[in-house]
Amino acid sequence: MQHLFFQHIARLQAVAEEQLEKHRYDGILVASGQLHRRFLDDNNYPYKASPHFLHWVPFLAQHPHCWLLVKPGCKPQLYYHMPSDFWHIVPELPDQWWCDAFDIIAVTDRPALNQQSLAVIAEAMPDFAKDSWQHNPELLLHDLHSNRRMKSDWESHCLREANKIAVKGHLVAEQQFLAGASEYQIHQAYLNAIEHNERDMPYDNIVGLNEHAAVLHYQFQQRQVPDQHRSLLIDAGACFLGYAADITRTFTPPGSVFAELVIGLNLAQQQLNSEVCAGGDFVSLHCRMHYLLAELLQRSGLVRAEPQQQIDSGITRAFFPHGLGHLLGLQVHDVGSWQHDTQGTESRPPAEHPFLRLTGKLQAGYVITIEPGLYFIDSLLTPLRNSAVGKLVNWTLVDELAPYGGIRIEDNILVTDTGIENFTRDALLSNSRSDL
Repeated sequence: MQHLFFQHIARLQAVAEEQLEKHRYDGILVASGQLHRRFLDDNNYPYKASPHFLHWVPFLAQHPHCWLLVKPGCKPQLYYHMPSDFWHIVPELPDQWWCDAFDIIAVTDRPALNQQSLAVIAEAMPDFAKDSWQHNPELLLHDLHSNRRMKSDWESHCLREANKIAVKGHLVAEQQFLAGASEYQIHQAYLNAIEHNERDMPYDNIVGLNEHAAVLHYQFQQRQVPDQHRSLLIDAGACFLGYAADITRTFTPPGSVFAELVIGLNLAQQQLNSEVCAGGDFVSLHCRMHYLLAELLQRSGLVRAEPQQQIDSGITRAFFPHGLGHLLGLQVHDVGSWQHDTQGTESRPPAEHPFLRLTGKLQAGYVITIEPGLYFIDSLLTPLRNSAVGKLVNWTLVDELAPYGGIRIEDNILVTDTGIENFTRDALLSNSRSDL
């Protein structure tokens, strides 16, 4: 682990020096981030460190007002904020193994810097900045974002560990669902299982029972236990040193048509996983998933049409409206998903798939999610029901399945030179669960 981290820092330093020469700066000054007061309040919003800072210093995810100065030929300088404060615990100056990667300088307020030409990567320009410093220069940011798409061995290690943690929560969530727990109880059991609190989480958990599973970003956790536990869709992650897991599973008791659809979508997702490769086009993978979904819809009796007819007529988009996946890293939807060169040129998704978060060719080193879905969403199915192709859909079966909400299966995958490494499925296998 230590060896991987120092390799990672050496790589970042080499990239930074190349960018400093290219863009003609004396250095890059990166902020950890700052606290923000709630409106008309004396409390702060939950703090989240800048991903640019965490890229270098993942061990300080809860330390606002720190700065990192990167210069050519020098060890990065970490200005560690140690204010005079009797309201809160002031962290001690760190002395762990990772500190050898930095020159660490304690500051009570702000760093004293004399560089004439700095690129400042921060939410806001600091009040100690010189007039010659530039705030978030666009071309430099494009280069930095392009670099972040390619994960180092250290970053892959962190993402792998985040998946191991999150899988523990998903297995407990399944147990809670089968025991008849509420959404709130499932959510709390998940947090307890992975030893995270709310501020540790990479995003707000989606814990949807029954019809709530049809709300793609369902944002509540009901305390009330429903009369019947038909289905659970849980989209929940974890963090390891700033890196996010983003996993979704759908649980339901066996013996129903919906249970067969869960099995079918899980198998289709695994089939698509086997087709992911370096050089593959992500939009083509998304379209391929629509074909696999159309086969499942036909096989289950939900739609009476051949797969290509379903795709051409837009039927599959009513059941699977979102994109296949996205880049994953220090951010759940990691930067650079549409960017395809260092000038920031973007390749937008095709008009028929507007919610696709990732486009272009996959490269070895990318970490992506693969997350197909099959939902019964009234606002999407009603126009289909009233359309010319509505007669191809078995609406009796749709109405029978609507109370189950929907299905999503999401894995976190590293693209390699020879195929993939599936962080999520590997973590499940280590827990003797090959069926999820």
